[in-house]
Amino acid sequence: MQFELDIVKRMRGAGEEFTLRSRFATTDNALVLFGPSGSGKTLTLQAIAGLLTPDQGRIAVNGDVLYDSRAGINLPTRRRGLGYLFQDYALFPHRTVWENVAFGLTPLFGRVSRRDARRVDELLDLFGLGGLARHRPAALSGGQKQRTALARALATRPRMLLLDEPFSALDQPLRLRMRKELANIIEKFKIPMIMVTHDTDEMESFAESVVVYRQGCVVGLHTSADMAQPDTTVCRAIHDQMALAYDNQ
Repeated sequence: MQFELDIVKRMRGAGEEFTLRSRFATTDNALVLFGPSGSGKTLTLQAIAGLLTPDQGRIAVNGDVLYDSRAGINLPTRRRGLGYLFQDYALFPHRTVWENVAFGLTPLFGRVSRRDARRVDELLDLFGLGGLARHRPAALSGGQKQRTALARALATRPRMLLLDEPFSALDQPLRLRMRKELANIIEKFKIPMIMVTHDTDEMESFAESVVVYRQGCVVGLHTSADMAQPDTTVCRAIHDQMALAYDNQ
C-alpha cells in the first residue's frame, strides 16, 4: 500500500479550539495511529474515510487521490472504497445481522443482487454468524457485534480497512481472543489497514508502522524498516515517543 496524508483541520466548540495537523506517508500494509485520547487519531481516520472534510491538504491511496483541496477533489465516502469499523460498531438496531452486513451492497432503491446476497451469506458463515442472520444487534454479544461490524466493513471488498479502537468495547478475555481473530481475518483477506489505538499491546500486535500523535500533531513515525534494526524492538523504538505523547495530557 502507498498511502499519503497531509491535512489541516481546525475544530471549534465550547469556547475551545483544536487544530489537527497530520502529515505522514507509508508503504506498509498495517499502520497504527497511536497516542492519548483526544490527540487527533480518530479525526484523522474520519478524514481518510470522508466523514470529516479537512480545511486543506491532500489524501491519496495507491496513487488515487481521495482529497485534494487545491485540485478541488473530495470523493464522497461511498466512492473511496474503504471499510470502516467504528469504535461502537454503529450497527443499525432495527436491522438484522444479515441486513447490517448487506447494507453497503444495497442499492438506494432496490434489493441486494443474488451475487451480493451470496457474498453476505459467505461472510456470515466465515465469521460464525450464520445462525444469527435473523437476529438484531440487541440480541448479540460484544464479540458477535464486532464480527457483524467487520463483516459489514468487508462486504464491499474495500481496498483498505479503517479500524477505530476496535477492541475498546470488549472485556479483557474477549479482547485477547478478538485480536487473534482480527489478525487471522486481515491475513485471509490480504487487506491493508489503518488502526487507531492508545493500547500498546494492540500497537505491538498489528503495527508494521506506527504514527505517534500528541495534541493534534504527528510527533513520530516508526516504519517497519526502523523496527527491523537488530538492536530495536517495537516497544523500545516507541517508548520515548510515548512519553512525549502523554506528557502534559
